[in-house]
Amino acid sequence: MSNVQPEQPYVLVLYYSRTGQTATLARQIARGIARVGGIEARIRAVPPVSPDTEASQPAVPDEGAPWASRDDLANCAGLAIGSPTRFGNMAAPLKYFLDGTGDLWVSGTLAGRPAGAFTSTGSLHGGQESTLLTMMMPLLHHGMVLCGVPYSEQALSATTSGGTPYGPSHWAGTDTRHAVSDHEKAICQTFGERLARLALKLAD
Repeated sequence: MSNVQPEQPYVLVLYYSRTGQTATLARQIARGIARVGGIEARIRAVPPVSPDTEASQPAVPDEGAPWASRDDLANCAGLAIGSPTRFGNMAAPLKYFLDGTGDLWVSGTLAGRPAGAFTSTGSLHGGQESTLLTMMMPLLHHGMVLCGVPYSEQALSATTSGGTPYGPSHWAGTDTRHAVSDHEKAICQTFGERLARLALKLAD
C-alpha cells in the first residue's frame, strides 16, 4: 500500500508585475484562498518579454514568485490572472504566456474551472475595468467559469481607490506610489476566498 498522499488542489495565482504592485495584490488574493480548507494557493509569475530574440531570463528568478510552468496552469483547480494595465489591456508578458496555451484550449483542459482577473493601474481611471474585461476573454475561450466580486463585499461600495465587481484592482499612483489600501486588500481576499470555494464546488 502506497504512502504517497495525493496533491492538494490549488488555485493558481498567475501574474506579471513590473514594479511590485500587482505582486502585492497576488499575495492578498492568496491570503483569501488560505481561508478555505482543502485547497491552497500557488503563486507564480511570468517573465518579461522584449524584442531580444535570444533567451535572456534566468531559469529561476532572482526574487519573487517562481516562473509559471504549463503544468502549473494545466493542473490548477482555479485560476486568478493579474497584470498592470497597458492601454486598457493586459501587459504583453501575460498575454504571451496565455497565447502559448492553445493545446490546453483544444483539449478543453481548463473547461469548467473557475477563473478571474486582477489589475493595478497608475492613474485612477487608467483602464482598470477594461483591462479586467479583456483579460477575461481568453478565460472564456478556455471554457472557464468567471468569478468576480459580489457587492456583499462592503469594501466595493466604500473604496475610494481600486476595487471593482469585475475583479480586484489597485490605484498605484504615478508620481507618488500608493500602498494597497485596506479596502483593496479586503476585496482581494474576498475574491481569493470565493475563487477557492468555487474551485472546490466545481471540482465535485
